[in-house]
Amino acid sequence: MNDREPFDEMWGSGEGLRSPYGTFSNWFEGEDAARLRAKQREADELFRLSGITFNVYGKKEAEERLIPFDIVPRIISGREWQKLSRGIDQRVRALNAFLHDIYHRQEIVKAGRLPQEMLAKNEAFLPQMIGMTPPGGVYTHIVGIDLVRTGDDQFYVLEDNARTPSGVSYMLENRETMLQMFPELFSKTRVQPVSDYPRNLRRSLAACAPPQTRGEPTVAILTPGIYNSAYFEHAFLADQMGVDLVEGHDLRVIDGRVAMRTTKGYKPIDVLYRRVDDDFLDPLNFNPDSTLGIPGIMDVYRAGGITIANAPGTGIADDKAIYSYMPDIVEFYTGEKAILQNVPTWRCNDPDSLKYVLDNLSELVVKEVHGSGGYGMLVGPAASKKEIAAFRAKLEARPNNYIAQPTLSLSTVPIFTQKGLSPRHVDLRPFVLVSPEGIKITPGGLTRVALKKGSLVVNSSQGGGTKDTWVLED
Repeated sequence: MNDREPFDEMWGSGEGLRSPYGTFSNWFEGEDAARLRAKQREADELFRLSGITFNVYGKKEAEERLIPFDIVPRIISGREWQKLSRGIDQRVRALNAFLHDIYHRQEIVKAGRLPQEMLAKNEAFLPQMIGMTPPGGVYTHIVGIDLVRTGDDQFYVLEDNARTPSGVSYMLENRETMLQMFPELFSKTRVQPVSDYPRNLRRSLAACAPPQTRGEPTVAILTPGIYNSAYFEHAFLADQMGVDLVEGHDLRVIDGRVAMRTTKGYKPIDVLYRRVDDDFLDPLNFNPDSTLGIPGIMDVYRAGGITIANAPGTGIADDKAIYSYMPDIVEFYTGEKAILQNVPTWRCNDPDSLKYVLDNLSELVVKEVHGSGGYGMLVGPAASKKEIAAFRAKLEARPNNYIAQPTLSLSTVPIFTQKGLSPRHVDLRPFVLVSPEGIKITPGGLTRVALKKGSLVVNSSQGGGTKDTWVLED
């Protein structure tokens, strides 16, 4: 999969300018390079003034950084987006059906399509959710499906983010920045809007309110606090939705409801959009040392007194070992072949697969089953012999903890540099809202770009940046 030149989304495979970039290319050719460099500096300053940051966790204290932003948009045609939307919708429906099944009858296990040990030995499987159906039957209220492209009509799902997918605030701020700096470009191009995401998010969450709700549902966002890497996003979304941002110490269980402290006393919450991991959500049911959660919230949840979004226990759906079964999962629950392909995956807990991976480490990407953010992974072609040797020891010690994949030839999109346009590898995280009213996919999503030439790692924590993602009206 990596034996050819990467597909360039602006120029294709050498056949000339692709049609989605036609208007942009004409505009860019007529622009003064000095003006564009000034606009790039202006964008950086806007992000700095807005406080759009994230925290990087290293050996010392967390370091706060600005996310680099590139002014060249990533452009997707309406036709391409229609196909992607169908595949994303299908996949999200299957994920929700899978979660309901594994916490109830486990028909997929009985049918022999998923080994029992994939649940029994999985730390993301929560026994506390067995027999529990969330309000509205929705487990994954907000989903981020990470996609990569390898050709004109070739897209792969890289990961399913079903716990607490982040990055939507950057998608919104990227668009706002581009609208502010290049209004004339938008007047020439029919780009589908993303600004209604916060309104859609609140509406979608409110539609999942529990039966005990009286009147307009009260929605709040639970944050671990200002030191969390995504705190900017928590505060941003609370502000955009017009809801309260709360921490665990602001909440308590009163008369069988979870209530938040206000200037007029405690007010019951109907829907809690939590950005706190399962283990820290309730010290009475999970980690007893947690100070981030609410003692007793799981008892209220099981009694139908509150909706928790996303539902506890959804982490098993973005487990990278479960990911390797997603084609079967999609077919089992939808009766259809998967529209979006998986990246071929070797599960290292299988002896034959482990042998193949160990023999080909220099050519593969190896990831932790529960890893995220680009941490704990090996990109074989970019690793030194010393790094490969060290990773080999980890893999041999804990094979169950890893999966491996081929190094895909990720598509490239141009970024703006001092010398003009230069190609860089990208991925895409579309954001999906799920409620009893249906599935709503925001057109576009967060494009992450590897700013270093030749790099395949797009994560902001590993030096990547972001772009505005345009889905054209036609």
